[in-house]
Amino acid sequence: MKKIFCSLAIASLLTVNASFAQKPLTENDFYQLRTLPLPEDAILEVGGMTILPDGRMAVATRRGEIWMIENPYQKDGTQPYYKRFAQGLHEPLGLTYRNGSFYTSNRGELTKITDEDGDGRADVYEAVTSLPIVGNYHEYSYGPVFDADGNMLVTLNVGWVGYGASLTKWRGWLVKISPEGKIEPISAGLRSPSSYLINSSGDLFYSENQGDWVASGKVSQLKKGSFNGHGESLKWTSDPASPLKLTKDQLPDTGEPVATAGEKIPHYQYPACWFPHVLMGISTAGMVEDVNGYLGPHFKGQYFVGDQGHSKVMRMQLEKVNGEYQGACFPFREGWASGLLRLEWGLDGSLVGGMTSRGWSSTGKAPYAIQRLVWSGKTPFEMQEIHSKPDGFEIVFTKPVDKETAANPANYKVASFTYKYHHQYGSPIINTEESGIKGIVVSADGRKARLVLDGSFRKHYIYEIKPEGVKSADQESVLHPVGYYTLNAVAPGDQVAASQFTPFKATAAPMNHEHGAMQASTGKTASTGKATANSKKRVTEMPADWAAPDQVLTIGTKPGLKFDVTELQVKAGSKVKLVFNNNDDMTHNCVIVAPGSVDEVGQKAIGLGLKGPDMQYVPNSPKVLFHTNLLQPESSESLYFTAPTQPGTYTYVCTYPGHHTLMQGKLVVVK
Repeated sequence: MKKIFCSLAIASLLTVNASFAQKPLTENDFYQLRTLPLPEDAILEVGGMTILPDGRMAVATRRGEIWMIENPYQKDGTQPYYKRFAQGLHEPLGLTYRNGSFYTSNRGELTKITDEDGDGRADVYEAVTSLPIVGNYHEYSYGPVFDADGNMLVTLNVGWVGYGASLTKWRGWLVKISPEGKIEPISAGLRSPSSYLINSSGDLFYSENQGDWVASGKVSQLKKGSFNGHGESLKWTSDPASPLKLTKDQLPDTGEPVATAGEKIPHYQYPACWFPHVLMGISTAGMVEDVNGYLGPHFKGQYFVGDQGHSKVMRMQLEKVNGEYQGACFPFREGWASGLLRLEWGLDGSLVGGMTSRGWSSTGKAPYAIQRLVWSGKTPFEMQEIHSKPDGFEIVFTKPVDKETAANPANYKVASFTYKYHHQYGSPIINTEESGIKGIVVSADGRKARLVLDGSFRKHYIYEIKPEGVKSADQESVLHPVGYYTLNAVAPGDQVAASQFTPFKATAAPMNHEHGAMQASTGKTASTGKATANSKKRVTEMPADWAAPDQVLTIGTKPGLKFDVTELQVKAGSKVKLVFNNNDDMTHNCVIVAPGSVDEVGQKAIGLGLKGPDMQYVPNSPKVLFHTNLLQPESSESLYFTAPTQPGTYTYVCTYPGHHTLMQGKLVVVK
């Protein structure tokens, strides 16, 4: 009997172990988030952040203070210590430490702050220079970053008056400020340039947010005399100090593809890397370069880019083709506590994130936070790099692949798309086209897969590359099976002959993931199911058999991903006219869903991928009862429907990805 019991116990243990071994790996298996406890008497809405040579962390808050944090790495489980260093600043959105002093960009001033007596508190506040401002709420100032000559680089947000506006000189520009405070304009066409860095090669890059004139988030190189797309800054190019003479009326404000519009604009700087809106994030923010391989030697030399709205860190890999930067972005680590605005390297090699969400709502629920991301030492199976080739792309993996799965074209999806260039807010994805794969060459060491594609390549388009069915040699799936490569130029070199393709055994194609799923081998996108005015769930004209609505409801929007009305009441079975006014500066829809289904519908909207814009980010679901289309800022739509006959609490929600967790209201149906 004892032998039987022992055998059963061993079998049970083996079953548990096998189940554990088969558990899918997650981001947390490789990169852990550690949250710093914050003092109760401080509101640490991080606007700027820097690490001092002695390891202390300094944080500038949007409330106008600078706090010093000792022991931010919590050695041996000990607690950090906080001390307020400075106060009285005006929403500083950058912080740098140099030669014993702090430098920060306030709304209207670049300030130097020094502790002269060594008591740990600021004694001297010096205005390096005044920054141009008229007082508009959207006139943020960022930085500074010091260049090699000791000059300070500062980026200046445009204002907002229903559209992005440069209300005073050099708003929407990168400027260089000498130690004596002289301002020199460098590069135009910026909208909301919240983060920028000088990389290890001495080149300057900035991250940009979607908005008017800006189709999607992006990272671009900043050069003297370059134009980065936002037309309002060009009103100052007649000034003798301007390094370019481009005018707004020279811009092709037609909605044609960015890919071709940029070729018509003198001095236009194409992005080095697009971060497709929603597919990657919604508000590109802080950036760092990992020159030391802190997050693993496989990513050494790459960049990590925060997203404020989606509370995540993304990864970016760049290469130069024909002398210009281009490259790919990949998902990396979700789940940060708040809106991720600033990134810095800790002296222990951790990636420190400074966060805030007030006014700029985020998927992270905390109003503010500081966290550190620590590498576990384990290597994830990922696309390490993507490189342009004359006949396709080469994927470099972090681990050797299973050659059978890596050589099979059915295990990959490649599609390309672009955006519109116009003054309107953002852009839908346009001109989507799938690429056929002729064959694949897997390298002898199993680390590389070269994809040879059918047809020609589309310059300045974004290529979505998905090795969804590829396995590692030890049968791991790719942790993040999608990357977005910005193809500004096709790399030169030798092409691959069909005789060089790696043979494979034909197998069934893998099931398509929700993320950007497309039809295979047709060269066309999947049917979009575009929402129309004839949809039973979207009726925009009063039905002919109605004399009048029984009730008229009006819903508007407010900044911060909010409806202006949080609860409405209707009578069961009544005839309802709903007027939805989008007063915000972002794109929104209004979707009425069944009780308890808002998270399910919101996740399905995110999963629409490349199909999302054509479907108005409204998934095909019985839980969706009624909906508007996506509305641009300052537009409206009327919706007619018969209220549900079943009383209860329904939800109206914006299903634009990243919005549904915050932008909700109650529709109470009563008898």
